[in-house]
Amino acid sequence: MKKQSSIKSFGILFFLVFLIIGLWPLLDDKEIRIWSIALSIIFLLLGLTKSKILIPINNYWIKLGEFLGKIIAPIVMLVVFLFVVTPMSFLVKIIGKDLLGLKFSKKNNSYWIERENKLGPMKNQF
Repeated sequence: MKKQSSIKSFGILFFLVFLIIGLWPLLDDKEIRIWSIALSIIFLLLGLTKSKILIPINNYWIKLGEFLGKIIAPIVMLVVFLFVVTPMSFLVKIIGKDLLGLKFSKKNNSYWIERENKLGPMKNQF
């Protein structure tokens, strides 16, 4: 059942994409693209009838999305690291904060942190 829904939404998605491509020239007072409108109608009809013709195209579309995800996700993470995490790290170092309490101190006998409120019994944890 899920596969049929995927085929239907795939057909409707490409109907909308090709419809927008076909009607886009109207914004510049140019003629519509007939080939794109025809292709959009074909995708709509195939999508609504849940045609098996769309299955291989849908599979290639999904594989393209997975491939792009493998490329784009690390790039986005790199950008977040370089432009968010790294400047915050420099800012914290300039301020001189020790957020994790990792600085060594000769004054302390122990780094043990006493718990103020006692935990109950550890039975039935889950």
